[in-house]
Amino acid sequence: MSDDQLKTITVPVADLRRHPDGKRDRQLIFGENFLVKELTDGWAYGSAAKDGYVGYLRADLLAEQRVPTHFISARSSHIYPAPDFKSEAVAALSFGARLTVVATRKNFAELASGQFIPAPHITPIGQLFEDPIEVAERYIGVPYLWGGNSIWGLDCSGLVQVALMACGLDCPGDAYMQEASVGAPVGDNVRPERGDLFFWKGHVGLIRDENTLLHSNASHMAVVDEPLDAAIERIKAQGDGDITARRRPDYRK
Repeated sequence: MSDDQLKTITVPVADLRRHPDGKRDRQLIFGENFLVKELTDGWAYGSAAKDGYVGYLRADLLAEQRVPTHFISARSSHIYPAPDFKSEAVAALSFGARLTVVATRKNFAELASGQFIPAPHITPIGQLFEDPIEVAERYIGVPYLWGGNSIWGLDCSGLVQVALMACGLDCPGDAYMQEASVGAPVGDNVRPERGDLFFWKGHVGLIRDENTLLHSNASHMAVVDEPLDAAIERIKAQGDGDITARRRPDYRK
C-alpha cells in the first residue's frame, strides 16, 4: 500500500500492538479510526486517528471508513439485529464507541450496517461532557487492564484519556505523555480541584474532590475512588515514590 488509508474498527475492542503478535500497548474500540500506513502479512501498521498512537492492528479488524454521527454515552450498550430488545444481541459496545446512524425507529436507532442500537444509549458526535469526573465515575469497578481502553478493562492513563476526550480535550494515551502535555502545571501549595491530575512514576489519577483520588490501579486491580492521603502513602510505600507532577486540564468555562 503506497497511500495512507483511513479505516474503521469493526469489533468491540481491538488491541494495538507494538509489533505483529507482540504485546498490547493500547486499544481502539468500535467505530474509531485508524490511519493505515502499511499492510504486511495480515497486519496493518499505522496510527490511531484520535491521538496518533502508533502500532500494529490485525487487518481483518478494519473496514472502509464510515463517518460517525453518534457515540455510546451510556456505560455500555448492545447492537441488535432488529429494533426489538428481545432479539438476541450481536455485540456489546463500550462507552465511547462511535456509530453511523441512518434512521430512528421508536426507541432504537438504525445503523448504516442495518443493525440497531438503543436510542437512549447514544449521543450525537460533538455533544461534549462538561465534567471529566462524571465520565470517569462510569468506570468505577471496571477491572484494571494494562493498555486497556474500554469498559471491560483499562489502565490509569486509559481512564484519564477517555474522561478528558469526552470533554473535548486532546489527551495522549500514556501517562508520561499526559504528564508532559495535558493542561497546565499546578504548584504543590495549590489546593486540589475536581478534575486535577496527580502523577507518580508511571501512574496518574484524577482528583474527584479535595480528599479523593479516582484512578485505575494494579493494587486494587480496578478503578476505585481512594482517599488521597491513603493513596499517596500506599504508592510511596510500594516503592513508586512521591507525586512527580500535578496538572490542571483546561476544561473549565
